[in-house]
Amino acid sequence: MQKKKINMDYRWILKISIIGFLISILFSFVSEISIPLVNPFLGSFIVLTFVFIGVLFDMIGVAITASSIAPFNSMNSKRVRAANIAIKLLQNAEKVSSFCNDVIGDICGIISGSGSVIIAISIANTFSYDIFITTLISTSIIAALTIGGKAIGKSLAVNNSNAIVYDFALLISVFYNVKK
Repeated sequence: MQKKKINMDYRWILKISIIGFLISILFSFVSEISIPLVNPFLGSFIVLTFVFIGVLFDMIGVAITASSIAPFNSMNSKRVRAANIAIKLLQNAEKVSSFCNDVIGDICGIISGSGSVIIAISIANTFSYDIFITTLISTSIIAALTIGGKAIGKSLAVNNSNAIVYDFALLISVFYNVKK
């Protein structure tokens, strides 16, 4: 049995690693600066925003991999707005899903986890609660919300992949238009 040659795009891997590093610095900076300075309620809102962003991008990444290009080719021939962007996204599904799932989704998961620790310490100090128990509960809640949210998002993505890809392409079309 002959092994199939794996085609690796090392420039893409280096590029996405650098982009991931830079986005991680940005997200970490925002959370590390903002969360300790606000009350636990607002800090929780910031952390939940990171959870939502992670779930949303995970859903988009799954939709990109589950979607078919055929309906978008048809839409593009009829000059439907953003169909050409959807086609570009699907032609680059491996890279787009890697960016959405691995870069944005995973970074948001890490940031929300560390943010929940900051909130737990703030709550423990404010109300004289045990730091260990408060941190354990806080991080567990964020993990459960992330896991449950991603499970719901994946189910939605698989069952509505074309609609999600098109909506994402429409959003991108506000900022960017692919030349034919």
